[in-house]
Amino acid sequence: MPHDTPLIATIVAGLGLAFVFGALANRFRIPPLVGYLLAGVLVGPNTPGFVADQHLAPELAELGVILLMFGVGLHFSAKDLFSVRAIALPGAIVQIAFATALGAGLAWMMGWSLGAGLVFGLALSVASTVVLLRALQERRMIETEKGRIAVGWLIVEDLAMVLALVLLPALSGVLGGEQQAAAPVGGPLALQFDLGIWGVVAFTLAKVAVFVLLMIVVGRRVIPWILHYVAHTGSRELFRLAVLAIALGVAFGAAKLFGVSLALGAFFAGMIMSESELSHQAAEESLPLRDAFSVLFFVSVGMLFDASSLIENTWPILATLFIIIIGKSVAAFLIVIAFGYPIATALVISASLAQIGEFSFILAELGVGLDLLPEQGRDLILAGAILSILLNPVVFAILGRLSPRLEKRFGKPSPAPEVKKPVGPATEAGAVATEAPVPVEASEDDGPVPTKLTDHTVLIGFGRVGSLVGKSLKETGLPFLVIEDADKTLARLNADGIETVAGNAANSNVFASANPAGAKRLILAIPNAFEAGQIIQRAKAANPSIKIIARAHSDAEVEHLKNLGADMVIMGEREIARGIVEQVLEDDAEASPAKQEAKQDEEPEQVPAK
Repeated sequence: MPHDTPLIATIVAGLGLAFVFGALANRFRIPPLVGYLLAGVLVGPNTPGFVADQHLAPELAELGVILLMFGVGLHFSAKDLFSVRAIALPGAIVQIAFATALGAGLAWMMGWSLGAGLVFGLALSVASTVVLLRALQERRMIETEKGRIAVGWLIVEDLAMVLALVLLPALSGVLGGEQQAAAPVGGPLALQFDLGIWGVVAFTLAKVAVFVLLMIVVGRRVIPWILHYVAHTGSRELFRLAVLAIALGVAFGAAKLFGVSLALGAFFAGMIMSESELSHQAAEESLPLRDAFSVLFFVSVGMLFDASSLIENTWPILATLFIIIIGKSVAAFLIVIAFGYPIATALVISASLAQIGEFSFILAELGVGLDLLPEQGRDLILAGAILSILLNPVVFAILGRLSPRLEKRFGKPSPAPEVKKPVGPATEAGAVATEAPVPVEASEDDGPVPTKLTDHTVLIGFGRVGSLVGKSLKETGLPFLVIEDADKTLARLNADGIETVAGNAANSNVFASANPAGAKRLILAIPNAFEAGQIIQRAKAANPSIKIIARAHSDAEVEHLKNLGADMVIMGEREIARGIVEQVLEDDAEASPAKQEAKQDEEPEQVPAK
């Protein structure tokens, strides 16, 4: 067996150090991604000791980007994407143009050529897929209106960068770089002659259109059929393999055949798969790999960092960082406000875009290879990417604190949905609850609007388990409210007259708006034991006498939640086994001779007719 294993060494060193430094960062209440970046710096070529393979790490990171975009697509639909086109399309284009102009201006001040300024500005204009999606996922915003706008904006940026990567070689001679004889439109569908600039644009857009059409017409029939076929085999292993094969296969095929980016191809694969009833299971099966490979993305970014560049290019780096964090954010903020959206939404979009990542690296390498961008420009882009990724959680935190103040002073907060209180039994005063609009929305950006319920049940999550619990609570007439972060589920709950709090219960403001201090019971129907543990601690701190019922998937999770204060933890597998055993014992008792004799004694004696 060969001992020269750069792939294994890169994965082991990357994930191992990422875990150590991520745990340390979490211990000191710093975002774990800071630890992942530091792990990359340690295994990079600019620090002594072990050096990971610099060619393998970015490819492993690309797998993370593919799986992450695939996961986002699973929670998206064509309707969701279409619903934000009015702001995502013009907003992304204007923001790219503004950031490119700022970058070109900085390049001109440093004495670079027009081509260098164009490449530099484009690299600063596009946000990192991984960072943006991780930030939205951590705040449970993917399925909110803010999340849909951010993802739609990201898709438009992705398409713009694909077009830029195709056009730059064709324009390099005009812009002062290497002259290209033909436009490399790429893939087996490439034409072997010069199409001209507009021909390249038209051909690229046509390929993207063909890919989208193929996915809509063929993919939405074939992909769900494959999933259902595999599900009927009963093999979980084969189902998991099918999900990964579809995600990676569609992404790779889209890139090779149609010139579409890997991330965009994976997104469409996920979006088509979301139409299947098995999409939730597909998301669950791909989650572990998504998390692992997205961590490798941050490690690969950290490997590029050279601390000496901070001293050699201090002022250019600060100017680059200003464009990324301030310039782009201000542009995005003004665009979103101009379209009539609330300040809270504009701030979320601004914070999401205040960083750069993988496409910026690709553009930088292409610019240097075409002799358009000086190597100093690539160094500035790398430094700007790493520093903006490090500072992105800080930007989110600052803008989150500013949001209520800005709304109070300059505009109206996001309108809370009007929902109806369910008609229940008589209250303590003897009156029956009437149907009255109750504004109960609370999010990370908005100030909480506390519920007026007391002595009630707080139900966290309204998925497969939570919906069954909620149905029973409503039938029995017990007062309760639901904390949920999925827009579609919230809309359904509001339509059913169930009081809701919009947001993630792990957020202190959101949880406080459910009045845990006055609640009688807390039911945790979410499958995430770590998040459930945080909520239990917060609930016990607010109300030591509150009764807490939680769910778990293992004995370790049961022990963990009970140690934190849960009164009862129900493990699904154990309850299923208990139900089966009870049914077996009942059937066995019914079939026993003693039971049969007793049954016969109870039957009335039959008198024959004369």
